Amino acid sequence: MKAAVLDFPGSNCDFDMYYALIDFGIDAKIIDARQSNLDDYDAIFLPGGFSYGDYLRAGAIARFAPAMEAVKKAADQGRFVVGICNGFQILTEAGLLPGALRMNAKAGFICDQVLLNVENDNSLFTKNLSRQQLLLPIAHAGGNYYADQETLTKLHANRQIIFTYQDNPNGSIDDIAGIVNEKGNVFGMMPHPERAVDPLLGNIDGRPFFESILQTSGVLN
Repeated sequence: MKAAVLDFPGSNCDFDMYYALIDFGIDAKIIDARQSNLDDYDAIFLPGGFSYGDYLRAGAIARFAPAMEAVKKAADQGRFVVGICNGFQILTEAGLLPGALRMNAKAGFICDQVLLNVENDNSLFTKNLSRQQLLLPIAHAGGNYYADQETLTKLHANRQIIFTYQDNPNGSIDDIAGIVNEKGNVFGMMPHPERAVDPLLGNIDGRPFFESILQTSGVLN
C-alpha cells in the first residue's frame, strides 16, 4: 500500500502519522499540500495540527489547498481518505464528511487520553478490532462535533458513526468521536490513533485501527 500524508502549513502530526504508517510496512510519503496530483497513492492521510494557523476556523483555509481537489478525486474513486483531528476538521470543511467541528463546549485546549466506544465494528477502519473500547489520546480546542437532526438521523441509520466518547470531553453531539461518509471510505476522528501504536509510549490501542485498513486493502489476510 502506498500512502500520502499531506503536509499543510501548520501541520504538526505529519511525522507522527508517517512513522506510524511505516511501522506497519506501508510505503508512506509526506506530500506538500500544494501538490495537485495524488493518483499514485492508495490512501491519503490528513494529519493533526493547526493548518494555516486555524485562522477563520480550523480547516477553513486548508480546504482550498491544491491537494484537496486530488483528495476529493481519491474519495470519489473509493480510495481511503483519513483525517485525524485537524484532518477531520478539514474534511468537514471540504464537504467530504457531514457536520462540523466547533470549539469545545468548555473553552480551552484538552490534552488527555479518553475511552472510545466502537459503534460499528464492521467498517473499513474497524474490522480488525477485537474489543469494543479503545483508549486514545486527544489534543484539541475545537473537537465539538455538531450536525443537524436530519444529518444525525442519517448517520445513525447508515451506521456511519464509528466511534463515540465514553465520557464526552468536548460536548460533541451524541458523543460522536469519529464518522465515515456514506460510501465508507472517507473517515474522520478527533482522537489520535497514530500516537498509540508504539509500546514505548505505553499505549498500543491505535494499532488495530491501522491493521483494519491493511486488512481491508488486502495487505493483511
